[in-house]
Amino acid sequence: MSKPKLGLGSRLVIGGIAGFVGTLAMTAAMRRMHQKLPAEERYPLTPREIIDSAGGEALPDEATKDVTTAAHFAYGAASGSLLGAISPRTGPAGGALAGVGIWLASYMGWIPAARILKPATEHPRRRNLLMIGAHLVWGAATALSMRELRQARETMGRSRQGCAGG
Repeated sequence: MSKPKLGLGSRLVIGGIAGFVGTLAMTAAMRRMHQKLPAEERYPLTPREIIDSAGGEALPDEATKDVTTAAHFAYGAASGSLLGAISPRTGPAGGALAGVGIWLASYMGWIPAARILKPATEHPRRRNLLMIGAHLVWGAATALSMRELRQARETMGRSRQGCAGG
């Protein structure tokens, strides 16, 4: 029996939730890897640098941390929606590859093109490796989350008709 085809709206919802979950895994990985950088490279990671560069008027540090966190998770959820729309049944390896693609498109593409940050080639090698690793984690976790959400969706989506006692 073939798997039911998911509509675009369902793929966007599943991908968005999975991308949010993937961002949690990514953020945990970023925090752990950041602690292992040499002291001179332990300045704020690129999500904060993006907010600082694009933010305009300076906010208090606590507010900037909140905005950075919200923007980081929103971008992860939006990227997950895109992945869900394009490839809702991708596995962890395909998800990891998609994560690296998002890193390339962002840090070598639209972010420097918008003059928010310099391209990744002008950042320290270890910080780039950290961010690539974090995007591998995001992609694999997002793909696994999409699979779990697709399966859970079928359980949540059954009607009571035809069920014993229903």
